[in-house]
Amino acid sequence: MKETNKEKDQSKETFMATGRRKKSVARVKFIANGKGKVVINGSDIEKYFFTLDNVMQVKKPLIAAEIEGKIDISANVNGGGLSGQAGAVSLGISRCLLEWNPQLRALLRREDLLTRDPRAKERKKYGRKGARRRFQWTKR
Repeated sequence: MKETNKEKDQSKETFMATGRRKKSVARVKFIANGKGKVVINGSDIEKYFFTLDNVMQVKKPLIAAEIEGKIDISANVNGGGLSGQAGAVSLGISRCLLEWNPQLRALLRREDLLTRDPRAKERKKYGRKGARRRFQWTKR
């Protein structure tokens, strides 16, 4: 019976959550008691998100919770651009942290890391060049 409890404890060390931003969807796997490795689509975070802004956006929930080098994160993200993907991964990490430790809710909420950004691309309308841009008007 003790072996089954150990198996349950080991399974509880892994948490999964989904984050979304614009057209991007990220499935994040959070492994407690890790070495601080962050892998996105099979490659290191600095290789995948080569801009410092995107890297910092992904690491922001970890820095806020003060557990940056203590856990491993594996994310599978697709759709959208790199900025949207970084936002999706950040939201997924925040949700995983919340599953792992519900007491972090106030801290993550204060940093605005639990709110899904609802902004998305507006659709193109008929009679317009884009969503709002009109065709050029000619007098003659």
